[in-house]
Amino acid sequence: MSSAVLILAIALTATPATATISLQDALARARNFSPQVQSASIAAAVAREDRVQAKAATLPSVNGLNQFIYTEGNGTPSGVFVANDGVHVYNEQLNGHEELLALIRRGEVRAAAAAEAVAKAKVDIATRGLDLTVTQDYYGVAAAERKIANAQTSLDDARHFLDITQKQEQGGEVAHADVIKAQIQVQQRERDLEDAQLAVQKAKLALAVLIFPALRLDFEIVDDLSAPPAPLAPEATALATANNPDVRAARANVSQSRLGVTVARYAYLPSFALDVFYGIDANQFAARTDSPTEATGRSTLPHFEVPYRQNLGYVAQATLNIPLWNWGSIHSKVKQAELRARQADLDLSSAQKQLDADLSSADAEARTALSQVESLRSSADLSSESLHLTELRYQAGEATVLEVVDAQTTAAQARGAYVDGLLRYRVALANLQALTGRP
Repeated sequence: MSSAVLILAIALTATPATATISLQDALARARNFSPQVQSASIAAAVAREDRVQAKAATLPSVNGLNQFIYTEGNGTPSGVFVANDGVHVYNEQLNGHEELLALIRRGEVRAAAAAEAVAKAKVDIATRGLDLTVTQDYYGVAAAERKIANAQTSLDDARHFLDITQKQEQGGEVAHADVIKAQIQVQQRERDLEDAQLAVQKAKLALAVLIFPALRLDFEIVDDLSAPPAPLAPEATALATANNPDVRAARANVSQSRLGVTVARYAYLPSFALDVFYGIDANQFAARTDSPTEATGRSTLPHFEVPYRQNLGYVAQATLNIPLWNWGSIHSKVKQAELRARQADLDLSSAQKQLDADLSSADAEARTALSQVESLRSSADLSSESLHLTELRYQAGEATVLEVVDAQTTAAQARGAYVDGLLRYRVALANLQALTGRP
């Protein structure tokens, strides 16, 4: 094998193959790389941890207390600071704490669960919106590539007619003005082809930004525009209220705000806590002091000594806090929570009405677009046939150059309209699917 052939083989091997992307591949790729979906997913994960923490707050907790207190001595057992129990104080304790009323007050946990439901619905909202955008861009690429083919066909038609006029002029059958008109048409179709190629590049850039981690254009898509699926059945659209992520988010927000009122009202109620301590709180770091020891660490008389002191033990305390006066702050918080609940109800009502309007409009758009696809295809076929017949009439001297040019323009517009009609239906169907929550 020659060196040139070897270098070419290595170059071909190193060149990455052009990726072929289907719509499902594009959707999956976009979900992996979309910062909006990732941010919404992170927010949902944070909300899930909030629910875990809210549930944990209702359960008993255990803490370890490790403390040494040194007080300046003054010749008395307690030292300078009489509030302390001695010159040396050692605290090594386990503390079990439980807010007893939290066992029956579940508003915080339910509110956290509702907040998690809101966050999950927002993930769905972000995903549905991304899917709609990807679908629009994906079929935008397909439509742009078809328009390149249409532009090439129109250019071929223009060149063919230019050839006809030149031959007719050489035979003295038409004036040179016809050739000039045909040349103008060729130049216009060449510009149209360049614009179509630019449109494909722009459409691919818009899609590549969504589906690749780094910008690339060496990919192809699977063009299935010619086989448009049927619109959603009426029973599918009837489920839109239940599946629509915006309505689900609004409903979860209503639940969260109503529970927020309940949680705010908890501040009116007493709190009742139980604490159990086990360990040592002594002047010696020992579970048992065997040497003669002061009977009490406080500076009281008389000072009795005991042969030993039991330091390790337990103590329990119950605390009942009753709110008496807070300058109306609790009432203000409750009122604030009630206003949020009222706003959530308004948002839910607005979301439901907007969904009904959007659903009706999207369903009508999809069905109208589908009904026009066949008509647009027929128009494209008829315009091509009309162009062919007009060219034959021109060659027979029965049609003018303007009639041929008009037929060329009509054919180009009809082919473009057919592609636009296919794209319109795909986008309308994607919008309808996003509203109904159907994949």
